[in-house]
Amino acid sequence: MKELTIDYALRATWQAVARMYNEEAKSYGLTMAIGFTLLSIDPKKGTPSTALGPKMGMEATSLSRILKSIEEKGYIQRRPNPKDGRGVLIHLTALGLEKRRDSKDVVLRFNDVVKEHVSDEDLLSFFKTTEVINKLISDKKIYIKTTT
Repeated sequence: MKELTIDYALRATWQAVARMYNEEAKSYGLTMAIGFTLLSIDPKKGTPSTALGPKMGMEATSLSRILKSIEEKGYIQRRPNPKDGRGVLIHLTALGLEKRRDSKDVVLRFNDVVKEHVSDEDLLSFFKTTEVINKLISDKKIYIKTTT
């Protein structure tokens, strides 16, 4: 049997989750990317467009395409930021709020089903492990460049 690497387990699992979300999102007329975007927008105050990319971990060009698409579908409106005349706030429309609720329900269903099958202790270990991996990466502890 081939050795299972941490990288492979993470990648394969995330790809399976992404496929599952995209398949489910289709039944709501969405994609996973659109659902994630809607969930990242503050439903009451809106979200500055400049804060959305970093919050989602997305490049500006990819986010711009998604925002254009969901604006055309009537899920969001862009409004001037009253605190910064140069900025724009992204607000959800009534339809956007409905699609956000659908997206949230899908994510919560996934969480509930996983929690039914995984012990609290194992989930805690999973979250601790992902926290350590993210810290190692952010602290640049994986690939340390040495000078010779």
